[in-house]
Amino acid sequence: MKHKAVAAAFVLLLPLTACGGSASAGNDSSTVTVTVGYQSKTINTVTAGTLLRSLGYFEKQLNSLSDGKTYTVKWEDYATGAPITAQMTAGKIDIGSMGDFPLLINAARGKQLGKPTHLVSVTGYNLRGGLNTIVTSPDSKLASLTDLKGKKVSTSIGSAADGTLVRALQRAGIDADKDIDKLNQQPAVGASALVGGSVDALSQFVAWPGLLVHQGKAKALYDGAQLNLPTFHGVTAREDFAQQRPAVLEAFLKAQAEATDYLNAHPVSASEKVAEATGLPAEVVHLYNGTHGISTFDPAIKPQLVAALKQDVSILKSAELTGDVDVDAFVDDQYVKKALGADYAKRLAATPPPAASLAWPKGADKTITFKSAAALLSHVAQHQDAIRAAYVPDATTGTLWFADKAVWVADGDQLLPFVAPATAKAYVAGHGGARAITYADALERAS
Repeated sequence: MKHKAVAAAFVLLLPLTACGGSASAGNDSSTVTVTVGYQSKTINTVTAGTLLRSLGYFEKQLNSLSDGKTYTVKWEDYATGAPITAQMTAGKIDIGSMGDFPLLINAARGKQLGKPTHLVSVTGYNLRGGLNTIVTSPDSKLASLTDLKGKKVSTSIGSAADGTLVRALQRAGIDADKDIDKLNQQPAVGASALVGGSVDALSQFVAWPGLLVHQGKAKALYDGAQLNLPTFHGVTAREDFAQQRPAVLEAFLKAQAEATDYLNAHPVSASEKVAEATGLPAEVVHLYNGTHGISTFDPAIKPQLVAALKQDVSILKSAELTGDVDVDAFVDDQYVKKALGADYAKRLAATPPPAASLAWPKGADKTITFKSAAALLSHVAQHQDAIRAAYVPDATTGTLWFADKAVWVADGDQLLPFVAPATAKAYVAGHGGARAITYADALERAS
């Protein structure tokens, strides 16, 4: 089973001759095409993909180069990072964005084929690992990771979500290769399999878990932030492209920083733009990308993220997806440092905003922040028909979740939300008098 999954993963990495356009024109040409590979529905990459494309900042930066060349940007949308890597190593994509595990495969394949690539910036990150979630069907009896023994679990082999699954199972004393039936599926296929009942659980990355839960088609089983290991997505560029056209790469990174600033300054508007471009509900986009959302956006390549990348290598090696990866050689922050200048140090030192409860009123272009989950519930109880979405941070991990989909615990006067039932159960077990309650009960208590 393991080798079939590995083989399937490597098929995704083979060059795709049916898609992908021309690479950049030669240095002597007056017309240059820059090809960017992105994942529109992997909304943790929007500042280097969906949102950036929508805002047009990259094109504006290129037009400002005034080097006598005419630039055309070709945007190519993919479901995962693997085909972007295939196109990059084939010389057909210049700049791509993907998650941390695919980035390592990108590094390994680039080196293996003599087409080296480099991590040049970060898009979004979560320092605890909250970008990945394991979900089950709404009526599932599965309540913890140990219940997955002997069950069918869908994931995308070689993805960050697969890494979360493997690590989480290891901590629970479960062998991901022997104790479960792990299926290697694209996110959309896995989502359909879960809804159709052909798999018992799904481990996926942003935004699939949140989407399924929002739609009432899934519930959370495991919050990736329980691992307390950083997860992130980043931008990778071909080494030859970066060396031949450093000004173009710097223009991209400047544009990415502009898109990041736009997202942070106008989170609701950014969520609406991404929703319009992807077809995802804006409420789901905002869960991840909004103020206090699961993802923090910052192009700086933080040491914690590089350290996490080094820890990820062992997971990919054990799955026989890569050999050793020289992470330090893969990371190249010279371009983003030059692009952002003195601002880079400030971004590098920046920390994620503290977790907070949020209400998004219907028709509003801003959300309302509350000091506690109970305060949010009180507001929702009084304005139920006027609330578009309500979000609360997990009481132990800080992962933001939909208030009406959270697992609620009453502990004295406190009303505490949890993403997954196992963490709520653990809290109740350690706090005498605490007990699980329904969302309706929580609303009634708060009002």
